[in-house]
Amino acid sequence: MPAPFGWAPLVVLFIVGLVDRIENKLLSGVLPAVQQEWGFSDTAAGSIPAAAALAAAVVCLPAGFLADRLSRTRIIAVVVFGWAIATLGSGLATGFVMFYLMRVLLAAAENIDNPATGSLLADYYPPVSRAKAYGLTRATSHLGGVGTLLGGVLAEAFSWRVAFLVMAVPGALTALLVWQLREPRRGELDRLAASVDKSQSSLASASSASAISSSTPTGLAVPMTEPSFWRQLRQVLAVPTLVLVCAGESLLLLGLAGIFYWLPTFMVRDLGVGTGTAGSLSGLIPVAGTLAGTLVGSWLGGRWHGTRKGGRLLAGGGGITAGSLVLAAALSMESVGSLTVLVSLSCSLMAIGLPNMTASLADVVPADSRGLGFAVQQLLITVGGAFGPLVVGIASDRLGSLLAGMYILVIPTVAGGLLTLRARTSYERDARKAMTTASRGR
Repeated sequence: MPAPFGWAPLVVLFIVGLVDRIENKLLSGVLPAVQQEWGFSDTAAGSIPAAAALAAAVVCLPAGFLADRLSRTRIIAVVVFGWAIATLGSGLATGFVMFYLMRVLLAAAENIDNPATGSLLADYYPPVSRAKAYGLTRATSHLGGVGTLLGGVLAEAFSWRVAFLVMAVPGALTALLVWQLREPRRGELDRLAASVDKSQSSLASASSASAISSSTPTGLAVPMTEPSFWRQLRQVLAVPTLVLVCAGESLLLLGLAGIFYWLPTFMVRDLGVGTGTAGSLSGLIPVAGTLAGTLVGSWLGGRWHGTRKGGRLLAGGGGITAGSLVLAAALSMESVGSLTVLVSLSCSLMAIGLPNMTASLADVVPADSRGLGFAVQQLLITVGGAFGPLVVGIASDRLGSLLAGMYILVIPTVAGGLLTLRARTSYERDARKAMTTASRGR
């Protein structure tokens, strides 16, 4: 069955990701207003997401280790409530230092839940539907552009502080929603899929789904063997496909984080639009583009998976590479209309990689190490995204051109697509190895 536990867990985890990213993107939309109030430089502005991402990177691996041992639903619920508190603190900040610290604290909290979410999805949904599940949850990284829109509009109509105060409410409500989720048994779907593959029979029966549901504990579910942190980390890093895909995503996020963080400010300064308009366009562009790209990516990944060598990675890497080149063309446009159209197309192409890259990681990492596997992914993309806004800010101050700094970051986005394509060479071997591990019950 494509969803033996139903689609409700996916909806809840989609909401978690959406609330997370909307809050995260608020800063981009309100940045012109915040700079106007406290008068800090572009370098200082670029250092906010850099410092926040580095703080988040510190907690990634420990969070993944805990996700493989503790109740993942409880981890996510507690962390999401922590977001709400930190968001409230951002809106109530009395000075730049306090605001800065709140953003760092929030980013660290946000990264704790990502490994648990990635691991949960693989245990809620079997390989046949993982691309769809990961595609929807990963799409929230761009659907969070709603936060840029919301921040720009509220900052212009009321105050930038209102944007953060408003977002504290859905954060608290989402925490209550996650608390109701049931914890699935780790690796159960992989063991069933491996067993079916060996016997050439079908998993899609109501009795199988009932057996899964009835055997699922509501609390803690731990693997039979628990290797030490460093041993488990070495095992995860020994998967070539994971390393290549994560490195590709890291380079991609380096470019995208920097370009989209500064896009509203670029529109205000260089194209002469208002803060509300700039925030609205910068928020809607990735939302519309990502929705289209994710749908295409899920469909294309499903068609190419198993029919082409590393089919999912072929779709993802090809889309990222093409989208990066379109993004370079978009930045050369002198009108808001042309910029909007081309950036939307670029987002659509790059979003093809969202469902396919993450689903590929779930395929090549054994079930009892997926929490740490997704933690490695989160660590690398967090570190990659950390420096993008700072690179643009420094280049803007030194070169006197925000656009020049944004152009610099097109290079790593192209490289990220090419690395993803390179991961095709090891994907099939690593996926077979992970499935063999599952069939042995480990």
